[in-house]
Order: sequence, then C-alpha cells, then structure tokens
Amino acid sequence: MKQIEEMDQILKDPAGYCQRLKAADSRKIVGTLCSYAPEEIIVAAGAHPLRLFGSGEKIRLAEAHLQTYCCSLVRGALEDALAGRLAFLDGVVFPHTCDSIQRLSDIWRLNIPGAFHLDAVLPVRLDSPGSQRYFIDVLNRFRKELGEKLGVTITDAALQDAIGLYNRIRAALTRIDVLRAEAPEILSGGDYYTLVRAAMVMDRPRLADLLEEIVAELEKSAGVAAPGPAKKRLFLAGGICNHPDIYGIVAEAGGVVIGDDLCTGSRSFGGQIDRAAEPIAAIAERYRERIVCPAKHRGLTTRADHLVRLVREKRADGVIFFLLKFCDPHAFDYPYLKEALAEAKIPSLLLEVEDRLPADGQLRTRFEAFIEMI
Repeated sequence: MKQIEEMDQILKDPAGYCQRLKAADSRKIVGTLCSYAPEEIIVAAGAHPLRLFGSGEKIRLAEAHLQTYCCSLVRGALEDALAGRLAFLDGVVFPHTCDSIQRLSDIWRLNIPGAFHLDAVLPVRLDSPGSQRYFIDVLNRFRKELGEKLGVTITDAALQDAIGLYNRIRAALTRIDVLRAEAPEILSGGDYYTLVRAAMVMDRPRLADLLEEIVAELEKSAGVAAPGPAKKRLFLAGGICNHPDIYGIVAEAGGVVIGDDLCTGSRSFGGQIDRAAEPIAAIAERYRERIVCPAKHRGLTTRADHLVRLVREKRADGVIFFLLKFCDPHAFDYPYLKEALAEAKIPSLLLEVEDRLPADGQLRTRFEAFIEMI
C-alpha cells in the first residue's frame, strides 16, 4: 500500500522527519518516553509529540550516568541525548511510570541542556476513590506548565480538537487490529508494526487520514483475500517491541502474530475519550481506564484476567512474552501471568531481548520448537 510505503520512509529517519516538520512550520517537537504521556495536551498546544526509543547506537556516554542493568530503552534514549542526536527537541515529557524512567528524568534534567523538561507524576493505584481527582490535578498542572514552556494558552477548544483527532487514530488502529485477527493474510505483521510505530512519530492529522484510508482498503480485502497457509496463531505480550523483524521470523517459523498486549501495541491505542465531557477530565478518564500496564495497579489479577480474555478472543494458540531485559515491572508480572495462562491451558514462551534481537537462526529455532509443541 502506498500509505504504508510513506510511513516506512518516515520510520527510516524519525529524527530527520521531525526536523523537517520543525523547519516547515516552526512546530515545537516534544519527546515522550511512555504511552502514558498525555499527547492530546501536547498536540493541543500546537506541538508535535515524538516517542523516543533510542537509535540503537552503541551505549558509551550513558554508561557514566546509568547502570548497565537499566533497560536498553532508557539507556538508548539517554545515549542519543548526550550524543546530540536529539538536539532538535524543544522539550521532553517524563510520565512517572517505572523507576528507570523516573531516574532518567532526574539525569536528563541535570545533564541535557536546551530543551525544557516536564514531569507528569501520574497516580499508581488507579482503582482508588481519589485517583480520578488526582489524575485531573496532574493534567491541569501539566497543561499550565506546558503552555508556559511553549508560550501558548491551551484552550478547551484546542483540547477538543486534539481529542477528536486521537479518537480517529485509536479507532482506526483498533479496527485494523480486529481485521488482522479475523484475516491475518490481509496485512503482514511487519506492516502492522509500521502502522503502530508511525502513530508515535508522524504528523497526527496526516496519520489519521492515512490510517482511515488503510482501514477502507483492508475492509475491502478482508472479504476477498485468499486465506494463506494454515499457521499457528500467536499472541505477543510484554512491554516495548521496537523490532519489526520479529514478525517475519515468527512467520518463517510457521506462525502468525494475530494480536498483542504491548506498550507499543494495543495498550497504546486502546480506548476512546468522551468528547461530551470536560476535556481534561475526559482525558484523565481514558488514561485511568485504559488497559493497565504493570507500572500501574488496578486489582491483583486485572492484567492476568485481561491477557487470558484477549488471547481467547483472538483465538490464539500460544503466547510469546516479549520482554526487555532489566524491565523490572514486566519481569515481576511475568510469573503470575504465565501461571494464569497455564491454568487456562494456553502455552507460552519467554523471549528476553535488548536493543538488538538475537541471531535470526537462533530465534527461528526457538519459535519452531514452540510452534511444534503447540
């Protein structure tokens, strides 16, 4: 599809793309490090949010500030900042989720000059009576501080426009996710990754238009595309997946990824925002009610119940846990999630990676063995 080709070109050089946006209309570029960053407010301020993952360059400079047992996402982002590869950023937003991102916030503030620095200290327990009020207070403060940093007033009308835009994006990605589960042959796993990753990089109005065009094309294809060869339906669970090759390796091993519960997947675009409600309260409600991540809390078995339900809805044959090494929240969650899957008689495989995947042959062998087992 021509839309996916456009996205692919952008993802080859996200930093260059954002610098061109900045040069074209003097737009401010604001880096984010987590799907809990309130992007609607950033867009309402006239700025462009860019999710930071690290460029994959060798970690040298960041070693002076972070232990080697910090995850590659945090170390990679700091390495890029210290090396000057993120000098085009006008600001960076740190939602306080995991310990590593919280500590990165402090290190960044002390060592990276130029760009402004904002924290969003969101509640951890999301099912308490006061969590919604607390969330609203945090977002109102963030709205005020961001407006001051950018020299703008963030109006309710601008927030409503941003909410409508993000509702379009999330609705399109959710529809694509459903269509792929029903007919995996209509869109490869690599192309699906491109769509989700582009949603964290591209100009959001342009992105919304392209995604809706893709939905229209996929809905036409879903009824006429010839089914591909029978493959085991696999489900990805875990945290950050910044490895498009993983989908191709799974396919070569005889499987197909038909869904996920990832920070860079369905958790990032799940849920809609009520446009009839007060904007900040509505944004807070969506982030509070969205699929919970292990850095947040909403009941002892909420994540396990959700994972089992989602795997069954997608009719998956097995689950691959895709975890970044040294990601403590997801590592702590893994044993009880694995146990919940085992009780539901759903086989699973654990894959721990850093910023680079293991050799293709090694991964393919592991996936082939897992697929043969199920």
